[in-house]
Amino acid sequence: MALLRPTGIGALVARGVLTWIRRDPRAAALERTNFRGNTVTLAGGPALAAGATVGAALGAGSARVAAAAVTAGAVSGAVGFYDDLVGNRPEQKAAKGFAGHLGALREGHVTSGLVKIAGVGAAALAASALLGGRKRDVLLGAGVIAGTANLINLLDLRPGRALKAGIIAGTPLSTGPNGGLATGALAAGAALLPDDLGEEIMLGDAGANAFGALLGLALTARTGTAGRAIALTALAGLTAASEKVSFTKVIHDTPWLRRLDELGRS
Repeated sequence: MALLRPTGIGALVARGVLTWIRRDPRAAALERTNFRGNTVTLAGGPALAAGATVGAALGAGSARVAAAAVTAGAVSGAVGFYDDLVGNRPEQKAAKGFAGHLGALREGHVTSGLVKIAGVGAAALAASALLGGRKRDVLLGAGVIAGTANLINLLDLRPGRALKAGIIAGTPLSTGPNGGLATGALAAGAALLPDDLGEEIMLGDAGANAFGALLGLALTARTGTAGRAIALTALAGLTAASEKVSFTKVIHDTPWLRRLDELGRS
């Protein structure tokens, strides 16, 4: 029964926040054009961040783990939302990727993307430290949390793709010790999946980073040194691959991945 509580509340919070934001008179500022030219809203991002964070915190096995969930989810969502809003400005669009943001910094410009990277990294380190352990494990855990946030964000290029990937990868984490961390986050994601697939919302950096960070936290909370090192190696490999290969092209060229990716879209 304990796992039902975060499931229900996380989903309700996500739906409630989405409705609240979309009814706000300033909601038009969140409208963006997706890859097919359709108008969608970034309201899904803060809605997912709020629902997943609340659900994960309620599903945590202790106060320290709950604090780690709030830190990872809320901070990653907040800095992601800042980048969603500010990063759309013309002067911000010139900086692309980590190298681009560092290049802008050398020229004296602090980009919204760099703020997001620093914020997610700091949140990941703080959340990992709250879980406890040796310094090596804390650093590895921070890498897993930040790396998962980044990977989910990299996948958020088509309707439902990031949420599907997160749900598939996160489901095995929903059992066992601290399984409620993943359960709460996944429930919020599932509650918004129809809207994402229907091209009514997009997750943006706010939703993708928060969702990924919480799944990374759930993985970190149940693994030791070896498990975190393996996970971080895999995440680093996928991130490096994304710089050379288009995930969208790989998915399109692989029949079973393409069918899974298109499943449920309108």
